[in-house]
This record gives sequence, C-alpha cells and structure tokens, in this order.
Amino acid sequence: MADENKRDYYEVLGLAKGASDDEIKKAYRKLAKQYHPDLNPGDEKAEKMFKEVGEAYEVLSDPDKRARYDQYGFAGVDPNYNPGAAGGAGFGGFGGMDFDLGSIFDNFFGGGGASSSRRASAPQKGENLGAQVTLSFEEAAFGATREVTVGRVENCPTCGGSGAAAGTQPETCPNCHGTGTVRTVRQTAFGTMQQTGVCYQCGGTGRIVKTPCATCKGKGKVRKNKKVTVNIPAGVDDGQSVRVRGEGNVGANGGPNGDLLVSVTVRPHPIFTRDGANVLCEVPITFAQAALGAEIEVPTLDGKVRYTVPEGTQSGTVFRLKGKGIPYVGYKSRGDQFVTVVVETPKNLTREQKELLQRFEGTLKDETQPKRKTFFDKLKDSMEKGRK
Repeated sequence: MADENKRDYYEVLGLAKGASDDEIKKAYRKLAKQYHPDLNPGDEKAEKMFKEVGEAYEVLSDPDKRARYDQYGFAGVDPNYNPGAAGGAGFGGFGGMDFDLGSIFDNFFGGGGASSSRRASAPQKGENLGAQVTLSFEEAAFGATREVTVGRVENCPTCGGSGAAAGTQPETCPNCHGTGTVRTVRQTAFGTMQQTGVCYQCGGTGRIVKTPCATCKGKGKVRKNKKVTVNIPAGVDDGQSVRVRGEGNVGANGGPNGDLLVSVTVRPHPIFTRDGANVLCEVPITFAQAALGAEIEVPTLDGKVRYTVPEGTQSGTVFRLKGKGIPYVGYKSRGDQFVTVVVETPKNLTREQKELLQRFEGTLKDETQPKRKTFFDKLKDSMEKGRK
C-alpha cells in the first residue's frame, strides 16, 4: 500500500509530469548536492530530503517504473505491484474497487479464462532492488569497487521454493485443477455472463501445500540480507545508476531474478569540477608570473604537471590539457582538462612595495596596456559625440 504522506515524485524534484530525462537528471544532481549529508552534517531534515530526492530519481530515471508511476501513482511502484493479479494494483481508483482487465474482457465476451491462467502460472521476472553508494571524485573518474548489503527475496533454501516440508510435494489444487483460476456463471440484466478470477483456495498458484515447510511457513520464499560486490565503471557520473543483473528478488514460477540498481553519488572535489568528460579548475598566479611568463604546477587527476604560462597572460585565460579529463564509460579515451588562470592582485603591501609599484606604473606606455588604451579612447569618443 502506498504511503499517503509521500510527496509526488515530480514535486520532489520540482518538475512537471512531462519532464525530459535530461531535466530529471539535472534536477536530481542539483538537489542531491544541496542536501548531501557530507555538506549538511547532523541536519536531519537535509538527510530526509536527500533520501526523498534519491527515491524520486530512482523511480523517474527508470523508464518502466516511471511509466507505471505515471499511470498508477505510488501503487504502480509498490513492491507488491502486480498488474496481472486480481485485487492487485493494476486498475484502482473506482470507489475503492480494483479490476483485472482480463476478467473484464471475460465478463463481456465470455472468455475461457486462458489469459488469466497463463498470467498466474507463467514465469515472471523478480522485482528490481535499489541501493546507493557514495564515491570520491577520483573514484568516479577511474572506477571503484563497493560492497553493498541488500535485503532480497530468495527461494527458501530448505524446500527449494516449493513451500512443502521435506519428503512432501505440493498437490494440485482440487478447486481449480491446477489452473490457478476459476470461472463462475451468473445471470444479469444483459443475459448469462462468465467471470474468471483467481482461485480463492490456492491463491492462483494452482497448488496446495498440505504440509508447509517449517522454514518459510509454506510461502516458498524467504528474505535474506546479501552482500553484493558492485564494480563501478570508470567515468560514472553523479546521479547515474549501475545495473547488477540477477541480484534482485527471485522470480516467480521459474522466472529470472530481478536486477540491483545502484545509484551513484559523487562527493564534490575541493579543486575540480566536472563538465561531461571534461575537468575544470582554476589556478591562481601572481602579477609577475602573468606579466613575465612562468612555468607553474597544475594539479590533474594523474598528479601535478608543469605548464608554461606565456608572457602577458591575462586573468581569465583558459588553456587545455588534452586527455587529462574523465574517461568515457566503456572506452579508453578521456576528456580534457580546462584550466582557468586567475591573476591574483596582492594585498597588504608594504610602503616600499607600494613605492616600487608606483614607479613601475609611471614607466608603462599605452602599447603595453592595449585594452586600457582602447577603453579610454572609446570613452573619449563617446563623450565628444555627446557634446555635439
């Protein structure tokens, strides 16, 4: 049953229902960083918001879950959701009544119940599970291994999923004869109508367990915590998910296990920021280094490198270090690193230093400061035109 106190997932991310995948990703990344526990230590409200944002993104970033949520709301992404089962979350909202579409068609067209029978006995993939890991900037860039613990539904190890005690076997349901469905005929104002529904005696399984397994109490399934090793690929970005196939809940009727979707959060770096596969950073240099040129040390993900700043470099100049960015996921090639040079104006100068700078200022000519000259030339022209 859906939690009535939950906020709409689109509302949580501040988006409209028709938001694109890119808008969902951008909204999640912004809010996840805003409420990240590392940036809000001890803030319970931020921690709650961080989990709420993560839950909303986990649903809306998955096309299948998003489609179910858009159609059925929270019921569509409830772990017990099963649109094929009578009384499930398939078609609710009509005065508290739930409907099975197959049964509706059977009612009106006198169907034989074959589709319901197939749904009850057909192999079904298990539910996907979710987990979350937090990586450093460098781990996201070069890949990492994490071990997560997930509580998942598995076949009972004692009975192998049959639900029957050792030495016994489930028996064919005498009410539905193993089909998992029963048909009833009733007279209505429209004439004789047939209705097919899930067998009340076996619950749609087609089998009766007379001597239940002591471990699972006849359910055939148990919930266990399992440690799963997750290999995070190099180049993964904040907000992306890594799929570990077969590590979700066990499937029904011999169906495959679901998958484990591991959502990745990347901690902010004190120096680097990321733009796709490129790395951005700022490096401060002195006025003398900018004017005279100098060889400086630049930090990269691979360690420090030497770079020669040319004479006359202006503050805000950007240079590129090719191949020093983030690896593209699944490829050996990497993005680039873009370094912005910031010329730092000195503070708290001594009297002697100020005098030296003033003497230096007096030696400067217009050709050494072309931007300054151009600015004042334009200003002079503008003022003269204003007087005419």
